[in-house]
Amino acid sequence: MVARSFADLTLAALYDSLHPWGPGDDFYAGLVMSASSVLDVGCGTGRLLARARAAGHRGRLVGVDPAAAMLVQARRREPRVEWVLGDLRTPLRYGEFDLVVMAGHTFPLLAGDEEVRGALGVVRDALARGGGRFVFDTLNPAARVWENWTREHIREGADAEGSVAWMWQEVAGPVTGDRITVTETYEGVRWDRPQTSTTAFRLLGPHGIEKLLGEAGLKVVEQYGDWGRGPLTPACPEIVTVARRDF
Repeated sequence: MVARSFADLTLAALYDSLHPWGPGDDFYAGLVMSASSVLDVGCGTGRLLARARAAGHRGRLVGVDPAAAMLVQARRREPRVEWVLGDLRTPLRYGEFDLVVMAGHTFPLLAGDEEVRGALGVVRDALARGGGRFVFDTLNPAARVWENWTREHIREGADAEGSVAWMWQEVAGPVTGDRITVTETYEGVRWDRPQTSTTAFRLLGPHGIEKLLGEAGLKVVEQYGDWGRGPLTPACPEIVTVARRDF
């Protein structure tokens, strides 16, 4: 669920430094603390559920990610969470959850309609009837924030040993419909040449999201344009969606 690059052990060790905790993490942390059982799909290094456990969450916490290198970081961070290597291409039979989250722009990695429908069907089945919530975020395509992703906007991070790395994102080629391809380039640490990863994203608007959710038996109950729960407008950078199981 994370960008393909972070399947690498070296890059996984840099993830949290390159993507520091922010308002989006605070938003999800509040939801997790208010739910008795949580499934985090695309959990990455596990910092969301680990922080919830450290803050006193006593319920069931399960994190799922397809990148083994990311789960190495998660297990080191907090062994009292269930960390599972996997994704949503096959059913996840872990019982029902009060809350399923897909944070950190994980949802746009589901590119095709059939892939989205299959994933949403698994999410629906993982939600408790009568109140289970599914919460996720995606970039708002109307805001076109990717136009500011250039080499001039460099992030700097360091691993636990203090080795420094730099990362920047750029859109590769023209934007076609609701799909964009993003190149991430990394320099530093112990590499003798830049490391490059390419990831395809699908950026659906609010109506497209609602349609696919509805087909999967999920009903949109709220959509926000920012992490402060502000209204969704074309200028808002995010589409934050809260849905419930419809049957």
